[in-house]
Amino acid sequence: MLRTTKLRDAVTLALFTTATLAASTGTALAQSEPQATTLDRVEVTGSRIRSVDAETSQPVQVIDRATIEKQGLTSVAEVLQRISSNGAALNRTFNNGGDGSSEVSLRNLGSARTLVLVDGRRWVSTLGGSVDLNTIPAAIIERIEVLKDGASSIYGSDAIAGVVNIITRENYQGAELRTHYGQFSQGDGERKSVELTIGSNGERGNVVFSLSRVEEEAVMAGDRAFSRDPVRGLGASQYSGYSSNGKIWNAGPLDDGDDGWSEYLIVPPNATGIGPAGQQRYGLDQTVPWSAASYAYNYAKDNYLLTPQTRTSAYTKARYDLTDTIAVRAEALYNERRSQQQLAGFPLTGGAGFGDPDAAMSPDSYFNPYNPAYGGDGRAVEWSHRLTEQARVYDQNVKTFHTYVGLEGTFDFADRFFSWDVGYNFNKSDQTDRQIGDANMLNVAAGVGPSELRDGRVVCVTGPGGDIIDGCVPFNPLSPAGGVSQEMLDYILFTAQDVYQNRTESFTANMSGDMFTMPGGTAGFAVGIESRRESGFDSPDAFVAAGLTSGNGRKPTAGSYDLDEIYAEVLLPLLSDVTGAQLLELSLASRYSDYSNFGDTTNSKAGFKWKPIDDLLIRGNWSEGFRAPPISTLFRGLADSYTQFGDICSADYEGRTGTIAANCLADGVPADFIQRTNTGLGYFGQTIFPFSIGGNPNAGPETSISKTAGFVYSPSFIESLNITVDWWNIKIENALSTPSAAYILDQCYAQGDQAWCDLFSRRAADNQIDFMLLAPQNLSVTEVEGWDVNVSYTMPETNFGNFGFALDTSYVSKWDSQFTPESEVSSAVGNYYESDPNWRLRANASLDWSYGDFSASWMTRYMSGLNEACAFPGRGLCTDEDRRTAEGPAPRNRLGATTYHDVQVRYQLPWNGTVKLGANNVFKKDPPFATQAFANSFDYQYDIPDSRYMYMEYVQRF
Repeated sequence: MLRTTKLRDAVTLALFTTATLAASTGTALAQSEPQATTLDRVEVTGSRIRSVDAETSQPVQVIDRATIEKQGLTSVAEVLQRISSNGAALNRTFNNGGDGSSEVSLRNLGSARTLVLVDGRRWVSTLGGSVDLNTIPAAIIERIEVLKDGASSIYGSDAIAGVVNIITRENYQGAELRTHYGQFSQGDGERKSVELTIGSNGERGNVVFSLSRVEEEAVMAGDRAFSRDPVRGLGASQYSGYSSNGKIWNAGPLDDGDDGWSEYLIVPPNATGIGPAGQQRYGLDQTVPWSAASYAYNYAKDNYLLTPQTRTSAYTKARYDLTDTIAVRAEALYNERRSQQQLAGFPLTGGAGFGDPDAAMSPDSYFNPYNPAYGGDGRAVEWSHRLTEQARVYDQNVKTFHTYVGLEGTFDFADRFFSWDVGYNFNKSDQTDRQIGDANMLNVAAGVGPSELRDGRVVCVTGPGGDIIDGCVPFNPLSPAGGVSQEMLDYILFTAQDVYQNRTESFTANMSGDMFTMPGGTAGFAVGIESRRESGFDSPDAFVAAGLTSGNGRKPTAGSYDLDEIYAEVLLPLLSDVTGAQLLELSLASRYSDYSNFGDTTNSKAGFKWKPIDDLLIRGNWSEGFRAPPISTLFRGLADSYTQFGDICSADYEGRTGTIAANCLADGVPADFIQRTNTGLGYFGQTIFPFSIGGNPNAGPETSISKTAGFVYSPSFIESLNITVDWWNIKIENALSTPSAAYILDQCYAQGDQAWCDLFSRRAADNQIDFMLLAPQNLSVTEVEGWDVNVSYTMPETNFGNFGFALDTSYVSKWDSQFTPESEVSSAVGNYYESDPNWRLRANASLDWSYGDFSASWMTRYMSGLNEACAFPGRGLCTDEDRRTAEGPAPRNRLGATTYHDVQVRYQLPWNGTVKLGANNVFKKDPPFATQAFANSFDYQYDIPDSRYMYMEYVQRF
């Protein structure tokens, strides 16, 4: 066997014995003094140098398999999203805007700034540069190491906020069958999983094989009182103006140039139609004036609160010793994720006021109540109808492939130890999306075109008395709710098929070993090279790419880049076993990266580790970091976005200055211009014309400086007590950010910068903005700072069993950002913005108990309170509606601190089996109410409301 095999066995035992009593929330391990005389060399996340000391100058949190299994969770994403250093990241609660993926965002700096490794090697990333943790099955995990510091000098791009290194199982002997079944207290959200792992050790190697299947069912927003309305407590006032009943938007007078949008009519559910079955029309005498209280639509109840998905995986890992010092290693993984999101039926519209004049209902349509044949004025109707007859469903099928093959070995030279490895790593993710419920606008336009009743059926015609159009189905959007026939739906709806691929290939070679003797021991080094290629594409359905659907259109995205890197790292033991310095080490590293798209960059780091006494370790680190622009930033095709914005040229804009007015007038905007949004005339709202989000091929890398300093205290007079305190600071410059519509308009009209004016255009007819390009640029600055405190303690054995306590906390003292270096600093600490909770404090604590064959864990998860600007002042929803500042009224809402309690009890059966019973969110704690939340009246990072998750697990070992 290789020394690396013995090495890992020894370190695993030493590192994780204490962790079996650590918090299920992912609390850091006890930082006890390592027994260096009994350990061989190990590589710890954050360094490539194999060392006998598992503690480095950088803070590393370890979550072992036993800790993971105490949480009653079915994905690695849920485990990582619970650790205190995580911020806001995609998860299963994201429905509108989600895609079934789940991520981790250390320090709340964004998931693309957290590097995710599997066995120390890069995993496949999305086009946006983040890693979908749902592509990594929980069944294969041995432990997770979280480096809470920058590490670009060791690993390259993306390691700005930190590194998550998922270590997979190996050297496993035997077989294990694991099952999980659970559901929420309301009887929904059912989860089932089954895992089978088989491993065998031989004289010259080991092989591990794992199969797993996870099924997670949906929870509907309408099944919880908290989320069944768009905004809790406001009822129908926040329902959508796009009713499930047919609506005429231009029912007002047309004289004096009025476009008719001053009055709206609705076809109510009790309207009486005329004509053939399934093709009835409704006259103006069957319409009633629009009333939001009566006819607005509650779209929230139709949405998923918790999205469903299934994951199926197969994994194998093998090592074979060719000689006593050389081994071949191979890995292979296949993971398939099927996920789904659901939204209310599409709010279909037609007419010039909605940006689609071709879809206005023809004056000669059989269904137009203004048809001159019925005595009408012959106007083309601008209409809407929410297609509640068919919900919008988004399906993803994501297949991930991973292979690795390499050689590794050790050798001694000149009485010095060396290790090496070379390998090829391949990761690919193929994704196929189906989108059901959007309309083919070509068919919609044809269906609302001229039509007549002939031979007892309504047919499409070229004009009054003209030829019948073969294949066309007349469409009546002016139908009451549920009145659109299946024949019409089949004609106007289509299923979009989108295809994505993300692909990573790399060749790596590393060597580490001893250099020379110093006063504190033997100096170590590591050197290595990496050559990598990243590529990917997003190929939307042809109708989507052509902009012919009712949904947002987008153009294809495709691109790739190559890079070559070389790094070096040294560990210099300066002193040991002297007064005031039981240990003093200095670590240095640097990495040079050469990218095919933006050029080269060099990033370095320096760290120290000092033990003035045996019980105390003091450490610190300084490092440079960078994040290369991902494929979507560089090559993204234009995509539609219906943006909330305020046009500062609008005469009713209260902040309008003389400079703004003059520049607007110079741009051809009249002084009495009023902005139009999807809710009517008036400053601010969602544009009725889609803006375009695109890529920037000239984008460069983000850069960062990270600093950490802290100590680990393990007092010898209190055995098994370990206290870790670390200060951290990260400053990011040239951060990629997309200018908002407000920023672009301000730069154009308030600052007079023509370059920004060139990013948008206005419609000649009414000066409404009908196009704006929103693309990322290296503009912003972000600085975050805080403290991590971890405590673990295992009590001496008592007559009542063994007890262990663990605490994991992260306190954020600064989260400052500037849109540009010249902009005013904005502090986010303790504030809530849409989908972005900036907690000042997150903490996890656990109490573990074991007695014979029985054991139990009680765990708590704490998130501090947040403040938000009150989105609905004067409605009785916010906690401080009378608040004022020097600038005037500033109503605010307080999101209270939230604590969740989880419990699990376990019993070891005589036949080598284990049964577990548990409950998460034992007391059915509701999340805090947030007026700024995008959906459901609470943020996605909290547990779903009024829901206790109860589960049972059974494990059988052979």
